[in-house]
Amino acid sequence: MKLTVVGCSGSFPSAGSACSSYLVEADGFRLLLDMGNGALGELQRHVGLYDLDAIFLSHLHADHCIDMCGYFVARYYRFDGGRCDAIPVYGPEGTEQRLTTAYADTPSDKSMSEVFDFHTLKPGSFDIGPFSVRTEKVAHPVDTFAIRVEHGGRSLTYSGDTGICEPLVELAEDTDLFLCEAAFTHGKEDVVGLHLNGREAGAHAARARARRLVLTHIPPWTDAERNLADARDVYAGPAELAVPGTVYEI
Repeated sequence: MKLTVVGCSGSFPSAGSACSSYLVEADGFRLLLDMGNGALGELQRHVGLYDLDAIFLSHLHADHCIDMCGYFVARYYRFDGGRCDAIPVYGPEGTEQRLTTAYADTPSDKSMSEVFDFHTLKPGSFDIGPFSVRTEKVAHPVDTFAIRVEHGGRSLTYSGDTGICEPLVELAEDTDLFLCEAAFTHGKEDVVGLHLNGREAGAHAARARARRLVLTHIPPWTDAERNLADARDVYAGPAELAVPGTVYEI
């Protein structure tokens, strides 16, 4: 199983990174986790525009899903004049309506279901291609899902956006790679049920016995190195910052 960081900036793209988007591959199958601002352009550095097999949207904030509007255009008006088959899109309830509202001029405009096969997320286990996945709701102001992806006895857990959350610890138990948000700074922001800081992300990883921690979704105004140091204060395993273009063999 291979993970490629497409984008990892929080809230809006930084000068060096698109917003949240992560490509997971195994057995020739390509699953994209989130498609935030700027991700569609960066994605094409790593995979062909029409080569994705499924998309998971953790939640419906723009920095995790808004480039789906551009991707709808790319799939509807395919370069070669053909029409793409509908690709499975797994998202919270209301995903199609939210994306259509963001894209369409009028309610009578083209339905996104012409190129996206929408599936409503709920906590539970199911398969996406060759991957066994499990999803859990996490602590965020809108419906948000973390996901654990397993293949060949290896696992990746992605937090989505979340505050302190016991179900996330359980989901990430003994995971090989824990891709965890750390948008806040320890001792600075203190908003319950919104985001983790670096120290909290490290504590979640430690309690879950995660084998590797990668911090992501750090906004441009946040000191990423401080967040990493805070995580390392409470997590003894290998920890690093997500960097666009980095590839992990899990």
